[in-house]
Amino acid sequence: MMELKPETLRKIEEVIPKYPQKRSAALPLLHLVQEDQGYISKEAIEWIARKLELEPINIYELVTFYPMLHQKKVGKKHIKVCRTLSCALKGSHEVCQKLQTALHCPLNETTTDGNITIEFVECLADCWKAPVVQVNETLYEEVTPEKAMALAEQIKAELR
Repeated sequence: MMELKPETLRKIEEVIPKYPQKRSAALPLLHLVQEDQGYISKEAIEWIARKLELEPINIYELVTFYPMLHQKKVGKKHIKVCRTLSCALKGSHEVCQKLQTALHCPLNETTTDGNITIEFVECLADCWKAPVVQVNETLYEEVTPEKAMALAEQIKAELR
């Protein structure tokens, strides 16, 4: 059974009435649950759907669409490499591969120590500065393979 902190439950109860339709509170609830739990579990999807009087598929669609929502726990350093066309054309595939190699982290996995997760995601909305990489909340623009290696070293240093 999913257990949320009392503070999270209070925030959820405050958020829902702010919307003219309950379903409109789905994204805010997903963010609150993820902040509390670290990710969105199947159980959380079902709980939110019941809370908002929706079908679980309605919540699942949101979780699978938005790259900031996670279905499993992510590392302390969550690295997202954009794979959308402009980034791909400018080398994001090679950048992603360099990061995986340098950080010893397979794509869509978390290192055994829980420190690093690398994902190849859809648009990070910075196409004119492609390729882009996001580490937690920090966006890195025009990331070449060489810059990716430097970024990997920076990440390692921050984790020491």
